[in-house]
Amino acid sequence: MLVGQEDEVVWLEALLFEADPIGINFEDNSDEYRPEAETIQLRRTEASSIADVRRIIHEEFVRWFDEQLAVPPERYEQLARQVWERWSDTSDG
Repeated sequence: MLVGQEDEVVWLEALLFEADPIGINFEDNSDEYRPEAETIQLRRTEASSIADVRRIIHEEFVRWFDEQLAVPPERYEQLARQVWERWSDTSDG
């Protein structure tokens, strides 16, 4: 992870924990989405739209869990919008 990306991973991890797309937020395990946040952040350069972000998030959840737990890509729309807004507002990615 590059210097400066750690803050982005922490932000993304918190966003994923709050949204809890696969239902693993038990309120005391805030680090549960850390691996997914890291791999999503690493793919940031692939994203040029909300649709790209949604695809990346879905692909990473399928990779880390499975297709059934990952839920359909459409369920990641709000997350993708929030991530895209943040990513498109920063110039380091």
